Amino acid sequence: MSKKINPILLEVFKNRFSSIAEEMGIVLQRSSYSVNIKERKDFSCGIFDKEGRLIAQAEHIPVHLGSMPMSVKEAIKKIEFKEGDVVILNDPYKGGTHLPDITLISPVFIEGSLEFFVANRAHHSDIGGISAGSMPISDSIFQEGLIIPPIKLIEEGKINDAVLDLILNNVRTPYERDGDFKAQISANNVGINRLKEIVKEYGIEKVKIYQKALLDYSEKMIRNLIKSIPDGTYQFEDFMEDDGFDNKDIKIHLKLKIEDTNAILDFSKSDKQVRGSINAVYAITLSAVLYVFRALINKDIPTNDGCFRPITVITHKGSILDADFPSAVAGGNVETSQRIVDVVLGALSKAVPELTPSASQGTMNNLAVGGINPETEKPFSYYETIGGGMGASLKGDGESAIQSHMTNTMNTPIEAVEYEYPFLIKEYSIRKNSGGNGLYKGGDGIVKDIQFLTDVEITMISERRRLAPYGLLGGESGKVGKNYIIFKNGRKKTLPSKFHIRLKKGDRIRIETPGGGGYGKSS
Repeated sequence: MSKKINPILLEVFKNRFSSIAEEMGIVLQRSSYSVNIKERKDFSCGIFDKEGRLIAQAEHIPVHLGSMPMSVKEAIKKIEFKEGDVVILNDPYKGGTHLPDITLISPVFIEGSLEFFVANRAHHSDIGGISAGSMPISDSIFQEGLIIPPIKLIEEGKINDAVLDLILNNVRTPYERDGDFKAQISANNVGINRLKEIVKEYGIEKVKIYQKALLDYSEKMIRNLIKSIPDGTYQFEDFMEDDGFDNKDIKIHLKLKIEDTNAILDFSKSDKQVRGSINAVYAITLSAVLYVFRALINKDIPTNDGCFRPITVITHKGSILDADFPSAVAGGNVETSQRIVDVVLGALSKAVPELTPSASQGTMNNLAVGGINPETEKPFSYYETIGGGMGASLKGDGESAIQSHMTNTMNTPIEAVEYEYPFLIKEYSIRKNSGGNGLYKGGDGIVKDIQFLTDVEITMISERRRLAPYGLLGGESGKVGKNYIIFKNGRKKTLPSKFHIRLKKGDRIRIETPGGGGYGKSS
């Protein structure tokens, strides 16, 4: 690091930048309209340099943050930014993740010169498509909702009403989307103002020096981590259970090569892309890999573009981990990303078992519900992910009933759900003894039982219903999850990991999420 860099000031800048992203998130949450953003905090915020490199992020959603730089860079390629502009996009093949995740990007001009970008990505509970919630059992991205390329939602401070009207006319809940877009715009405005305050205080040149120094510092820390891993080649593979159409396992294979301070992850032997919606775009694969290496560092370092530099990710175009347009991708963001994490941790466990946990639940248990609210007589669209068990590790037992790895969302409070939607929560509890046994026990999953007070359509995209989360070093696997429908006449039906179904008023869905794997042999 250059002698010009004052380590105290470096720490100040690290915290100033990250606090801006955190404040953006607070504004977005508190001013948003939908339960998914307001209660579950299904959003992420970041700050980028003028080339689209990530400078700082808040502690939000890993699957968003690793891929957002690609969205910013795509926008830079396509758009001539002017002060006051806001660009919107959700195209997974242009740096997005899946269509419900909508990104808003704003430029930051300093004395007429473009110097930064601020951006946030939020999961909207509907963006059109063939099923409510825009998380369908689909075989083409065209069935999943409205595809938005990089386009100006606001031009030099003025909302482009034509673009906004086009979007709102293609979704089931336009009043929610409109409110959430305004919250996202407000969040970016806060980021712009705070960056201008820092520049006013320190000057643009000093800000740039420390911005670069933070990237170099993060790179150094990731390289130190990789250097602590024994050189060698480590292989691991795991499987997705099905794609919603064909009941066959889909392989994710990794050859991990550690060379001094570099890590090369070759996924090219993974299976080809599939018909269903669990295909992942390259941005998702990159996000999952970055998450694992960043999570293994037990220090408070900034997560930024420097973290990417020592890591090379190789995929095969047209595969489950680097799908070609127009493959369906709604579930790749939420489910395949989790399996990538399992595979990377599995490979690392062969080199540094003391650092790696057993498999966590390995799914986000995505539940999307739509219908007409009998009180308002308006359409509603509900989406949530449900937590489960964390994998155990040398540090101890896994956490129970928690979101893990690529999701960092919150529990959806029962009170908020029952107030906003025609639902009655019959049970919401820890699924006892679902974690794998071992020297350290895997965390337990969740039981969620919802009765519907109106006719609904339901889409469920989940995993680990057949193939259990693995244990390590003799630890047992966690229990697989289960999906049930309980009809109002009492009849119970078991359903697969992925399904779309219509239910009548009084019917229920019961979801039992997987437990985490155990670690080590129990004495």
